[in-house]
Amino acid sequence: MKIAAIQSNLTWENREGNLKKFEHILGDIEHGTKLVVLPEMFTTGFSMKPENLAEEHPGKTVNWMKEMAIKRSFALTGSYIAIENGKYYNRMVFAFPTGEISTYDKRHLFRMAREDQHYTAGNQRVVVSYMGWRILLSVCYDLRFPVWLRNRNDYDLMVLVANFPEKRMQAWNTLLPARAIENQTYVVACNRVGNDGNNIFHSGDSQVIDPMGQVLAKAKRADEDVIYSELSMEYLMSIRSNFPVHIDADNFMIDLD
Repeated sequence: MKIAAIQSNLTWENREGNLKKFEHILGDIEHGTKLVVLPEMFTTGFSMKPENLAEEHPGKTVNWMKEMAIKRSFALTGSYIAIENGKYYNRMVFAFPTGEISTYDKRHLFRMAREDQHYTAGNQRVVVSYMGWRILLSVCYDLRFPVWLRNRNDYDLMVLVANFPEKRMQAWNTLLPARAIENQTYVVACNRVGNDGNNIFHSGDSQVIDPMGQVLAKAKRADEDVIYSELSMEYLMSIRSNFPVHIDADNFMIDLD
């Protein structure tokens, strides 16, 4: 399966401007691409003003994602600010080329930016099925929580969308291959670049990693870029078959309280 990750600067709290920009980029995605990944909160940047920016679900952003997926014949995923039943969510949407969608609400809210004071945490782990691949949806700070991301022999690809700042790039570049290796899975991580509205700089480092922890593709540092990679289910199955660490994995339960 050919995938793409769009590493982009985001216009602060400007949904229309960001949608227009991404629509243009999507028009130039390479032929044969089956999954395109956008950053976290790709319509606004990582804003703590959901009361001004949230959309009823499904709203304009979701409908735009569905339209783009149908028009371009690939799946499209990224997160945006949603409101439902009076609560705000950092909601990741996976839009299928059929027009259907699946959603995941970010589980781990970044308290150091007071995200937990403005948004409601999700409590459902979401794995979508697409083109024979089982895909785990995850958002930014989730990366630091390996129990939540632990492969229970239920996914083949982890997609992470993020606004991960440059000052914590060592953690980003260490944890991404760690998650790939420990879960024997492909990882696609799409980060933003540029300064956000709080003057926090993001250097990107979007990347695709194979189940052995090898980086297959990496975006230009601090620049807007689109990266591509071909994922092989045959290769993934051979890794798991020849080195079946999942057989010895510990059983556990997650407390969602």
